[in-house]
Order: sequence, then C-alpha cells, then structure tokens
Amino acid sequence: MTARVASTLGSLALLLLVAACAKSFEIPIETPIKPKLDTSPFQRVLVAGFIAGGTDDVDGNLETTRLLRSQLRTKSQLRVIDSDALPLVEVANEGRDAPADAPPPPIKEEKDLEGYEHVFANAEYWKRIGEEHQEPLIVTGTVLFTTMQRNGVVQQNREVYDSFGRRSVVPVRMFVERKGFSLDGRFIFIDGRSGARLHTENFNEQILYNANQTTPALSSYFELMDRLIPAFLSTLSSQKIKGTRFLLQ
Repeated sequence: MTARVASTLGSLALLLLVAACAKSFEIPIETPIKPKLDTSPFQRVLVAGFIAGGTDDVDGNLETTRLLRSQLRTKSQLRVIDSDALPLVEVANEGRDAPADAPPPPIKEEKDLEGYEHVFANAEYWKRIGEEHQEPLIVTGTVLFTTMQRNGVVQQNREVYDSFGRRSVVPVRMFVERKGFSLDGRFIFIDGRSGARLHTENFNEQILYNANQTTPALSSYFELMDRLIPAFLSTLSSQKIKGTRFLLQ
C-alpha cells in the first residue's frame, strides 16, 4: 500500500469516526416568497364575481366569490369590500342582438366562455366599478366546474393464498370506471383606478373517485379550491415555505 493511499484511507476513517460521534440537530426554517403582484398602490380589494358555468349543482360565481373573500380577510393586509357579486354573464350579454328576455346561452364547456371574454377587456366598465368602491384592486375571472369520467386499465396488488395457506401479493390488471370533477378557469386582477388588467393566473384541478363512491359536488368543489388557494394568495401577498435543515455538532 502506498503512502498516499494509506493517508487517504486514514482521513476517511477519521471523518467517519467524527460523523458517527457527532450529534445532529433539526432546525426549522422559513423561506419567504415575494408576491407576483405589487399591491402597494391599493388599500382595498374587491372580489367582484366570475363568469361561471359547468354543472348546475354548484354556483361557481357565488361560491368562488365568498371563498376568496373569506381567505383574503384572514390572510391579506388589504381591506376586503363586501358587496353583491356582479352578474357578469348579464353584463357580457348587454348590447348583443338578442331579445331582452332571452336567457343567456349556457356555459357547459371551455369553448362557451369565449363569447364572454370581451367583458374583461372593457376598461371603462371596470374603471366605473372601481370608482364606486374607492379604486380597489379588483379580482374577477372565469370558473368552470364540470363532471368528468375516466375509464381504463390499472394495476392493483391483490392478496392470494396457496393450498398451504401461505400468503403472497400479486399484481392484477383491472378495468376501472372512475368519475369525478374538473375545476378550470382564471383569476384576473384589474386595476380599479384605470380598469386595466394587471395579471392573470390560470388554473386546472381534477379529482376522481371510484364509480360506486358518492361524493356531493359542493364538497368536491371546496376540495379542489383548497388546492388553488395557496397559489391565489401568493399572487397578492408574501408567503413562507416551511422546511428543515440538519446541523451536525
């Protein structure tokens, strides 16, 4: 054995001995994340309402407006304005060549939202809304909550027993029917002073259940929204990611 190899092995052994004797300490840390949108020009926030569609079991406009306002009251420094949710579907249909008493076309899928895009580009309308509420930051957008179904072959583990009663687990391929809900849309942030769009956040979440499982649509809606809330809040205010680090002594 050469002197260099012996020295290297000796150093490695010493390092392992020190590491074995060392004590480790778990240190909690928090990493701040800056918000995506500068809200310093605003003191108030107005969750104005949404163009919503999909299943009739959930009113996406009212439920989303209420939920976001509730979250902002506790997790934002902006003052939340209480007001009725705007009937944006009716606003978007104003001026169209249709009888006054004609119902608006139903919104059942993504392409049905295209006919309502112009309402978010109407700076004069949003500026007027802003003037009515002391020029706040305005939150609006689209919400599409729809049912979905997925069928396919999945692999599952199944317990089997031989003639001697010995247990084993074998993979089995099975055809499974699953159903659930999809939540798609956008959060649009508008400057209440000018009516200009400041930022847009797109979202898509899905949840699937076994075909024989019955889950209320409203419960699934709130479960999907729970996944979106952190991203929504990080747009408006700084958030902290918690983690740990290990130190040796």
